Amino acid sequence: MGIQYATVGDLKVGSYVVIDGEPCRVVEITKAKTGKHGSAKANVVAIGLFTGAKKTLMAPVDSQVEVPIIEKKVGQVLKVMGDQLQVMDLNTYETFEMEMPKEPEIASKLADGVEIEYWEIMGRKKIMRVKEGA
Repeated sequence: MGIQYATVGDLKVGSYVVIDGEPCRVVEITKAKTGKHGSAKANVVAIGLFTGAKKTLMAPVDSQVEVPIIEKKVGQVLKVMGDQLQVMDLNTYETFEMEMPKEPEIASKLADGVEIEYWEIMGRKKIMRVKEGA
């Protein structure tokens, strides 16, 4: 669930791809044409959305790759509990717990009552930004 398919040749910098089961954002693509009978290859460098780890994918440009379906949602932080947050989705009013983001520029703005934008990707949730002036 939460996955569609694309060819390696369709990927662009800033798009998203699944490498080793981890949703990643593409940061660099280099394409190399091989010999007379070979097909063009692409070297894709991406950063994991949840881990922040750099991952690479080397594949023919016509091969299929998984692309995560990203659902962008709006929520409100109900309670900050150490490294966990209790969040309520502002559309469905569902409440759930999620990890405090590792990015200090986001984590420093989180407090009870703050509105956030979070992404649901492959069954996992990640806070992408704090809504200003909410």
